[in-house]
Amino acid sequence: MMNSANAAPTNATQAKERLYAQLAGSLGRMSRALSQTADLCEQLQVDLHAMRIFAGLDAAKFMTVAVQLNPEDEERDQSVSEDQPEGEPTKRG
Repeated sequence: MMNSANAAPTNATQAKERLYAQLAGSLGRMSRALSQTADLCEQLQVDLHAMRIFAGLDAAKFMTVAVQLNPEDEERDQSVSEDQPEGEPTKRG
């Protein structure tokens, strides 16, 4: 009686094995997706750092061009600060 039970797998056993195989495949795909997500997050961090540097350089270029295009503002600021005694705040008008 015991031999007949072990000899032929039941439909429930086959279904369980099939579901475990599907689970193993799903876990493998999820593992690959998580690995890809981690790689993308690392690349995003590198890109954000590069953007921060680029923004700083771009701002410096913008300020340099602004000073060259508006030299009278700088001259006015220097003349106002020279007219003020030391210790007094600069008046802007």
